[in-house]
Amino acid sequence: MFVRIVKMSFHAKYIKEFEEIFAEKKALIKASKGCTLLELYQDKTNPELFFTYSYWERKEDLENYRNSTLFKNVWAKTKVLFNDKPQAWSVNKIVSLT
Repeated sequence: MFVRIVKMSFHAKYIKEFEEIFAEKKALIKASKGCTLLELYQDKTNPELFFTYSYWERKEDLENYRNSTLFKNVWAKTKVLFNDKPQAWSVNKIVSLT
């Protein structure tokens, strides 16, 4: 399993717009080949700070999504709303207790 974590910070006035973009596109993102989980989090103390967690079967699945028209369209709409440079991590899940 391949996990991608993305940290994004938005101007307060654009939070609602970002949430609308995510709501509109989340099912399409989740339906991307190899995507097994997609989650969105908002920081409890800083409402401008969001995180996405996505699980991918293979690194290539994530790369195919990142090169897709869907990603390019979503990213173009989203990146203009940032108030700071986004950060991303690709990690291996070691343990999960449910």
